[in-house]
This record gives sequence, C-alpha cells and structure tokens, in this order.
Amino acid sequence: DSGGERMMMLIEFLRQLALAFLGTVCFGLLFHVPPRHFAACGIVGAIGWLVYWVMMLVQPSAVLASLVAVIPLTVATRVFAVVRRAPVTLFLIPGIFPLVPGAGIYYTAYAFITGDTAQCAAKGAETLKIAVALAMGIAVVMSIPMKPSNLRRDRR
Repeated sequence: DSGGERMMMLIEFLRQLALAFLGTVCFGLLFHVPPRHFAACGIVGAIGWLVYWVMMLVQPSAVLASLVAVIPLTVATRVFAVVRRAPVTLFLIPGIFPLVPGAGIYYTAYAFITGDTAQCAAKGAETLKIAVALAMGIAVVMSIPMKPSNLRRDRR
C-alpha cells in the first residue's frame, strides 16, 4: 500500500524532526544558551539531522551524510547569528550534537577494552572520518564571506 507507506514515512520524518529539535534544545540548555535562542538552536540541529537522515536513506555512508548535513547546518548557524545578533558558536555547538559520532566513539572504546583490535581499528577509523568530515564542512562554510561588499571595503 503506497499511501500507507507514505504516511509511515511522514510520521518517521516528523518523529526525527521533533527528536533532533528537542535533543538540540537540551544540549543548548546544558551549554547555557539563553532561552530566547532555544528555538533557533533546535532548528539548526533539526536541519542537520534531517539532511543526514535523508542522505542515509539515499546513500548509506555516514561519512558522506555527515559532510553533506553539516553544510546547511553551518549555513543556518551563520544566518541565525546575523539575524539574532549572537555568536555563531551559540548555535553551532548545540546544533552539531545530533551529528557527533558518539556511538562510534563508544563502540571504538568498547572494542579497545574487550581487546577486539580489528573492530577497534575499523570503528575508530570510521569515527575519525566522520569527525574530519564535520570539521571540513564547517571550515568550508565558515570560510565563505557573508557579505561580498565588505571584501571590497577591506581591500582599500
């Protein structure tokens, strides 16, 4: 039943959206983000997670999905920072938490403790690739000037 499948996919989409939003707001609370910015933080986290989730449905590669997801997430942080006149990090730090490879870190440590060298190396390498992909995506977006007119003024 195509209609039933679509309804289930919509419900799952809304569930993912709500959980990413709520999780990000909780991290914002933990990091003492002012309450007036909770909604913006939640939106940033939800954007990143939903892009990641859709990418994993299309091409199940956590590294590629993380790289693609962190780009609109970082763009959203820059937009919120300008619109809300707040530091980028206020939105970026809580917003990126849904994408941080916490499970990968856990499984790497678990494999290390249990002496499973092969699993430790495999999980550790994948976790490191995801972390590097996140850092690269953030660096690329942050290196793009926000206002081209400011560049012309700085050159003079």
